[in-house]
Amino acid sequence: MRAHQEALLVLRSSMETAHIDAYSDAAWPQEVLSSYERALSMGRAGVISGARSAKDDPGMGIDVDVRDDAQFEVLLALAPYTIHAEGRRAGRPVFSAGDTGAALWVAVTQQQEAELMSRLVAHGIPPTAFIVDPG
Repeated sequence: MRAHQEALLVLRSSMETAHIDAYSDAAWPQEVLSSYERALSMGRAGVISGARSAKDDPGMGIDVDVRDDAQFEVLLALAPYTIHAEGRRAGRPVFSAGDTGAALWVAVTQQQEAELMSRLVAHGIPPTAFIVDPG
């Protein structure tokens, strides 16, 4: 779960957009319930502002402004537990998390990879936690 958060912290400055689903295949941990409630509130606010259709599922595809610290904290808290979260740069995916913590995919530069690996090792997570796709 820590890998999700560290990846988001490394990628934050290069992400332009992010979305999260306020759904999990397991019960939300107590420590993230306030973030879950905030995510639902963000979804409702999107409907009120007209950014989201009232017909959309209010818990799916909630927009996250990654420059807003409070919204980014919601993404950071829920990404390890959600069925889906994603971040994009120039319309291309750079972060995807899902399956209630079982899946994590990141596209990083060499510098970001080195920073991420350093952060993971500092938390006792071995560099082998990620599989590098050279393609």
